[in-house]
Amino acid sequence: MKWFVYIIEASDNSYYTGITTDLKRRFQQHLNGSGAKYFNGRVPISIVYSEAGHDRSSASIREAQIKKLTRTEKEKLVSA
Repeated sequence: MKWFVYIIEASDNSYYTGITTDLKRRFQQHLNGSGAKYFNGRVPISIVYSEAGHDRSSASIREAQIKKLTRTEKEKLVSA
């Protein structure tokens, strides 16, 4: 199964990083309030970055790597 690592920009200009097998479905879940608790009090604006071609394990590892990045490093990744 193909997994994605993604970054969503939230209404407070913060970034949320996650993994999924279906980007469209997962974004809808975040919009509908059935996604991550991170979006309680925030609104997901858009997916600003995604990587495809991962398996579950490599997606989880990459998600952890991205979450450890500074805001500036994440901005560079998003703008690349």
